[in-house]
Amino acid sequence: MLRIVVPLVLSLLCGAVAAEPLHGIAMHGEPGLPADYKHFPYVNPDVKKGGKITYGVVGTFDSLNPFILKSMRTTARGMWDPEYGNLVYESLMQRSRDEPFTLYGLLAETVEWDDARSFIQFNLNPKAKWADGQPVTPEDVMFTFELMRDKGRVPFANRLNVVAKMEKVGENSVRFTFNDKADRETPLIFGLFPVLPKHAIDPETFDRSSLTPPVGSGPYKVKTVKPGESITYERDPNYWGKDIPSKVGTDNYDQITVQYFLQDTTLFEAFKKGDVDVYPDGNPGHWANAYNFPAVTSGAVVKDVFTPKLPSGMLGFVFNTRRPIFADTKVREGLSLVFDFEWANKNLYSGAYKRTQSFWQNSELSSFGVPANAAELALLGPIKDKIAPAILDGTYKLPVTDGSGRDRDVLKQAVGLLKQGGYTIQGGKMLDASGRQLAFEIMTQNADQEKLAIAYQRSLQTIGIAASIRTVDDSQYQSRTNSFDYDMIMKSYTSSLSPGNEQLGRWSSAARTREGTDSFAGANDPDIDTLIDHLLRARSAEDFTAAVRSYDRLLLSGHYVLPLYHIDQQWVAHSKRIGGPDSVPLNGYQLPVWWDTSVQ
Repeated sequence: MLRIVVPLVLSLLCGAVAAEPLHGIAMHGEPGLPADYKHFPYVNPDVKKGGKITYGVVGTFDSLNPFILKSMRTTARGMWDPEYGNLVYESLMQRSRDEPFTLYGLLAETVEWDDARSFIQFNLNPKAKWADGQPVTPEDVMFTFELMRDKGRVPFANRLNVVAKMEKVGENSVRFTFNDKADRETPLIFGLFPVLPKHAIDPETFDRSSLTPPVGSGPYKVKTVKPGESITYERDPNYWGKDIPSKVGTDNYDQITVQYFLQDTTLFEAFKKGDVDVYPDGNPGHWANAYNFPAVTSGAVVKDVFTPKLPSGMLGFVFNTRRPIFADTKVREGLSLVFDFEWANKNLYSGAYKRTQSFWQNSELSSFGVPANAAELALLGPIKDKIAPAILDGTYKLPVTDGSGRDRDVLKQAVGLLKQGGYTIQGGKMLDASGRQLAFEIMTQNADQEKLAIAYQRSLQTIGIAASIRTVDDSQYQSRTNSFDYDMIMKSYTSSLSPGNEQLGRWSSAARTREGTDSFAGANDPDIDTLIDHLLRARSAEDFTAAVRSYDRLLLSGHYVLPLYHIDQQWVAHSKRIGGPDSVPLNGYQLPVWWDTSVQ
């Protein structure tokens, strides 16, 4: 008996925690796939690999390092890329796009954690190799976390803030023990952390822009670089992970090229000529009217429509609340009512869009049309008093105008709200108590945004508000948004069925002053911080739904964003030569699992 008990006691005294190696982990519940799964359900496991594809993007790049602030938003696409795939660098685990938030083994073959998620241990796959043949080691993982802390950009730079202890365990494992700053999503976020080779990186120069092809563990190597113009990747024939279940049916081209264009119109012309193979289209008017060129007529270009099961997200005009003119909630609410969605949808978009009423519309996470239940009210506590009654009881809806661009009833409501914010119309101008006109600049980045801003500008003029519009090039736009140097911009807040830590970068008080975060509105509200914490700490699916809905209500009540519109479909035009699986996962089409059908 003593021979059994004593080792257990010693184990507890030493802080060791027994855990069973797992093939996958889920944010809520269990992974959908069993331990012996062969591949993700949305891939073609028998695909014939080979051929090539060319993607097109608007922008430029001056570095191949996607993890530093200097290359942020002008990054080399494909190096570390949610859309095209992580071609060069890889994460510890791989996300399934057919589940809300579930990770399966990649560089880490298995993982271990406890029910409290107080730690996570990544057990590296012994087959994992860098492109130069060196093994991926626990030292590489720890080096990467420390390098990102010292030289990386947000959010990579912040990850070790929640770690009490990082240690090598055995020959091939790394364990992170978390402190009280961590939450239940933290272990999964760590699973999506990139790993870089310690032996091939000089920490002293890591944060400098560089076009030198790096050493990664991913399925591709950088073949050629034309600075600011294009990057071509070639398949690594010795890629270590081509047969592991989470990579079967992916990375199907021998060559991938990403071309850069200054404007979307130029990119589309390149697509029409066949120089670019895929064109995702988010403009209904363009989708309906722009595809009358010969390649479509002949069948060489195909238009595909996909219907994902995702929430709407939030596209809108964002008020920078760091600016004093937008500090008052009533002012933001009044300005939001001035925009005439019905006019814009009819005259600019042929009625194709639906008005967005929630950050998670079209999903059970949305508060739109749903009264707050007992679980929500308990979570909210006194915060519920800050939420508009109509938003709390689920009856709130943005007003529907007569489509004239100057609906008198709606504009009257807007003027009333602006009056509560200290503004009145005098001599045809909306003035504050000191006689200053309400005026601001809308910064746009392309012709489509400018067109919508002009429609808004016209409506604002009818009640004496002076809105100017400035359209800037991509590099200036990214620089100014990085430093929050704007009054109003248009932004799209993507949403998922598993919102989590990304909400800290968007809406937490701490993110307001951190350049390079997504805190475009500059929210500074401890109640928002509290509700984000509820969201991150939810254990059951029911608690999580209640947390997201209450959070949605508070964001809507704050009127940080003037909601615009969404579509329920994904539109992609592509070369007939490029094909994909019949199965569409929860998150919609996935380019990394498509292939070149001309390969024999």
